[in-house]
Amino acid sequence: MKLMRIGEAGSEKPALLDADGKIRDLSGHVADIGGEAITPAGLAKIAAIDPKSLPEIAPVRIGACVAGTGKFICIGLNYSDHAAETGATVPPEPIIFMKATSAIVGPNDNVIIPRGSEKTDWEVELGVVIGKTAKYVTEAEALDYVAGYCVSNDVSERAFQTERSGQWTKGKSCDTFGPIGPWLVTKDEIPQPQNLGMWLTVNGQKMQNGSSKTMVYGVAFLVSYLSQFMSLHPGDVISTGTPPGVGMGLKPPRYLKAGDVVELGIEGLGTQKQTFIADR
Repeated sequence: MKLMRIGEAGSEKPALLDADGKIRDLSGHVADIGGEAITPAGLAKIAAIDPKSLPEIAPVRIGACVAGTGKFICIGLNYSDHAAETGATVPPEPIIFMKATSAIVGPNDNVIIPRGSEKTDWEVELGVVIGKTAKYVTEAEALDYVAGYCVSNDVSERAFQTERSGQWTKGKSCDTFGPIGPWLVTKDEIPQPQNLGMWLTVNGQKMQNGSSKTMVYGVAFLVSYLSQFMSLHPGDVISTGTPPGVGMGLKPPRYLKAGDVVELGIEGLGTQKQTFIADR
């Protein structure tokens, strides 16, 4: 299934995309796409509904594909070819940092370049949405705790991230720096999350063209690994790292400015399109 949220920010309705590409209203059956609705039992309930029995919704704004996210966890330097382009070594264990949940926006919403930013960058990433509480799970069972996958743009301000003292979080958490969606694609539709093509363009120019197969630490490993340190709950999102082609890795580096348009997508998970604007 492809689950989504439709409507103005703060007033989104839960919905699904049917086989004909029509958006169907789920609000008569679930409160939102998150929490109980994306547990195994909740997804089974939705799957039992005949999509044609649901009211059709006109295509308007698409919201973030999951509601009520408690943790937005990101993994750094998780693609061997991306680590090489930045001059970094592949870490012996995953690099973990957090993106504030207040950064989450819809997949096609404007992204705001924060005040004082000179190095706002792009990163297409595979997002993993947790579907049931995971604590101390093994790698073999880890995918049982995944509800599905989505496209994530881990927008980053590199000067905030790396040139000012402290940790990466402040360069990753600016308002609007977390577009996710357009859909939460349930895991039955993505049997091989480690072999998905992914791409990103800036003003129509291809910048990233990679695959999740070059991830150092795969989805199952990451879910298991993270669950050793913290419980993962339904609606939590893991953004799993980016392939090469980010702005900071170019020679010379290239960063985003107001008016730039970024488009990105992952095989089977849909596409995003954002216009970058200056903060007021």
